[in-house]
Amino acid sequence: MATHETRSQTHDESERLTLVEAVRDGLHTEMERDDDVLVMGEDVGKNGGVFRATEGLYEEFGDDRVVDTPLAESGIVGTAIGMAAYGMRPVAEMQFLGFIYPAFDQIVSHAARLRTRSRGRYTCPLVVRAPYGGGIRAPEHHSESSEAMFVHQPGLKVVMPSTPYDTKGLLTSAIRDPDPVIFLEPKLIYRAFREDVPTDSYEVPIGEAAVRREGSDISVYTWGAMTRPTLEAAENLEGEIDAEVIDLRTLSPLDEETIVESFKKTGRAAVVHEAPKTGGLGAEIAATLQEEALLYQEAPVERVTGFDTPFPLYALEDYYLPEPARIEDGIRDAVGF
Repeated sequence: MATHETRSQTHDESERLTLVEAVRDGLHTEMERDDDVLVMGEDVGKNGGVFRATEGLYEEFGDDRVVDTPLAESGIVGTAIGMAAYGMRPVAEMQFLGFIYPAFDQIVSHAARLRTRSRGRYTCPLVVRAPYGGGIRAPEHHSESSEAMFVHQPGLKVVMPSTPYDTKGLLTSAIRDPDPVIFLEPKLIYRAFREDVPTDSYEVPIGEAAVRREGSDISVYTWGAMTRPTLEAAENLEGEIDAEVIDLRTLSPLDEETIVESFKKTGRAAVVHEAPKTGGLGAEIAATLQEEALLYQEAPVERVTGFDTPFPLYALEDYYLPEPARIEDGIRDAVGF
């Protein structure tokens, strides 16, 4: 069920944080609350993380709970699975999503299956954090957006926040969840803007989308770093097209109720994501709308996505990523069909 941002009235104190600062605040709050929470990964300790997401945690909590690991993603996740199975709550960082592939077998063959394999005797309260996506002029393997691989795997939850407030609240929910969560952080907007974030502990429920902008002509579904350009495109079209923008926030499980109810209202839809088009989550959303609300549909579902190519280097990076003008064209195509 979607939320319409009812926040501050339940929290007495807040501070203006960037998204990456909200990651650090969420980790700190949970580590302070629960001694079973620990952080592990490459450069997370003394260096404070390549993006400074874990800065200061090593000095406060020590090397027993902020663990610098070798550059071995399979080893990091495999060790964390063992810790989780025996009651700890590890948060394992992959330095970039594009380097998670050596750990893919551990995630899908072990973490995702532990509950069913043990018939409920064991759970795997593991969070795997990874910055994802393009736009920061990084080399090869540093800009992937491969969230669909994990959405396809039963037993995993997949979360992708787009605001500092949601980042802390969703990370808190992920750490407290009894099952494994892939927590993907849009590094393009790590420091793009600030937002009031409560200093105390709070949860944003996993599995609930957020209506970022209400509208009546078309439903536009997006998540992560693409939320901001999608909102910009919707604002640019104001007076011409009244677009409703849905930030999914959680990719697995999907908030199908909000997705479908918005479509029943508007009759048209577009999906915006930076991952390649073929096999992307946009196709799953389009199929869901066909199955659940076909009689409300007035036009084909438009997809505005990255291309079916490896993520390009610097010269073509801006062309690859959906930006407001391309999103506006996609919305117009869906409405004008």
